[in-house]
Amino acid sequence: MIERMVNAGQNVAAQPLPMAKKTGTTIVGMIYKGGVVLGADTRATGGDEVADKNCEKIHYLAPNIYCCGAGTAADTEKTTELISSKLELLRMNTYSQSRVVTACTMLKRMLFRYQGHISAALVLGGCDVNGPHIYQIYPHGSTGKLPYTTMGSGSLAAMSVFESSWTPDMEEAEAVELVKRAIKAGIFNDLGSGSNCDTTVIRVDGSITVTRGAVKPNEVAPLRNAIRRSDRLNMRPGTTPLLKTEFHPAAPTTEETGADAMET
Repeated sequence: MIERMVNAGQNVAAQPLPMAKKTGTTIVGMIYKGGVVLGADTRATGGDEVADKNCEKIHYLAPNIYCCGAGTAADTEKTTELISSKLELLRMNTYSQSRVVTACTMLKRMLFRYQGHISAALVLGGCDVNGPHIYQIYPHGSTGKLPYTTMGSGSLAAMSVFESSWTPDMEEAEAVELVKRAIKAGIFNDLGSGSNCDTTVIRVDGSITVTRGAVKPNEVAPLRNAIRRSDRLNMRPGTTPLLKTEFHPAAPTTEETGADAMET
């Protein structure tokens, strides 16, 4: 672009350079009267392109703890897998339920060790003996304990919904609807967020409800079904003539390959 401006005789210093395109995510978490609700969109991007329309961004850490991830998909998945494994070993060693603050400490220590080079911005939520908890964890390792939080490139749009509508001691149905509204605000106001809305409800009684595709605001099937396609475009059997068919059976072999079984 700069070369084109110079060739056209324009003053390069006076012309603003194009802004870099941003990609990202909208993830949210909030505390309600009986537990926590986590939410995330399902768009994964690679540069300027949508790489996956149904990416799962709410990751399992423990039976009572889940974690939303924003940033590099591989970093968020492998980071949560590693901490989930460590929490499982700790439960086997202590014969007790995992605590949310323990998961938060493990995650922040790991991310701080890599000084932000692991691109994983996380919203951690769960319920333990001390009640419901929501933590936000930044890629450099800083954390905050909050009643509600948002992260990702669509976080400002989602936060505006929380700031205007969140109240303490909300009922579960109200909390789930608020999370859906926050995610939809990110989907419709951020280019890096899109597709569907996933939700996870973790209750203090130990029960969990994971819902994939809780909201599908961009469903294209009704639009495609509404288009009347000409029947002439459908290719029926026999449209292309079959001239000849041949079948050659494979020759039997008695040679042993000696291959080992595949490792899994």
